[in-house]
Amino acid sequence: MLLYHHADFAMHDTKSHPESVARITRVNSMLLESGWLKRCTLPDWSPASAVQCTRNHSPEYLKELEQWCEHDAGRVEVDTVVSKGSWRAARLAAGAVCDAVERIVSEKDTTAFCAIRPPGHHAMPRSAMGFCLLNNIAIGALHARSLGLDKVLVIDWDVHHGNGTQATFWEDPSVGFVSIHRFPFYPGTGRADETGSGAGLGTTVNIPVAASIGPVEFLDRLIEGADKLAATFKPDLILLSAGFDAHRLDPVGGLTLEAEHFERAGQWIARLARQHCGGRLVSVLEGGYHLQYMPECVDAHLRGICAASPDAP
Repeated sequence: MLLYHHADFAMHDTKSHPESVARITRVNSMLLESGWLKRCTLPDWSPASAVQCTRNHSPEYLKELEQWCEHDAGRVEVDTVVSKGSWRAARLAAGAVCDAVERIVSEKDTTAFCAIRPPGHHAMPRSAMGFCLLNNIAIGALHARSLGLDKVLVIDWDVHHGNGTQATFWEDPSVGFVSIHRFPFYPGTGRADETGSGAGLGTTVNIPVAASIGPVEFLDRLIEGADKLAATFKPDLILLSAGFDAHRLDPVGGLTLEAEHFERAGQWIARLARQHCGGRLVSVLEGGYHLQYMPECVDAHLRGICAASPDAP
């Protein structure tokens, strides 16, 4: 398994914001203490290039974002904060996903986990939103397409709907999108009748769930919806927006899941990738804000992937 982690993600200094530096330092400590850094391949990679970023974001927004960071602008929309180091961290995060995609397409490995920040799935083509600056998963999917893959499937189990990712691929028949998320809840999108349009009609699947849903039903509904689309869509690669804020004690989201449920989810998505695309899977950290339980959920997720992946460590 490829494992992407870097000290420079701490350069995105959000002070007391829920999407804090402590999130990634706690994850990195877990990766060390649980032995993942020894068991996995740790690639060197570069920040995302302008070409990679402009596949998803307008040049005007990218210039504006870089200037915000240069001037240490602080809060740039109601939920999103930048600092001087945020431009470097955001490009490094998107670059990790692109590098993982390249290595997997070239068959250097089949699975990857990107322990990155800031998260990305709310970032819109022309704006920051919801703690997110660059849409890492969308940039990665478009990079995969540029490398010649015909079909990319994005699955998002963050407690919040991945509205930025949906917006990018709303009319794109080459990138499927499945999101399970609490609803009604931030950002207010993700109704079941949101299924894409034009050539992309039917390639978006939204699974809105009530806050009271039990973990077994949550996973069953995710598996049913994603399995159904994957069977007809036939992806060449699966990208996962792996949020862990559906944990029952998460201070920002919260449903009813425990760490053990993310292990089962990891097993399932690794099997799904083996069934449809030779095991090719890139998992990308999104939300998760409990400083104790989020790293435990990441650990469980990785154990689940490895349990279902014969070539994983």
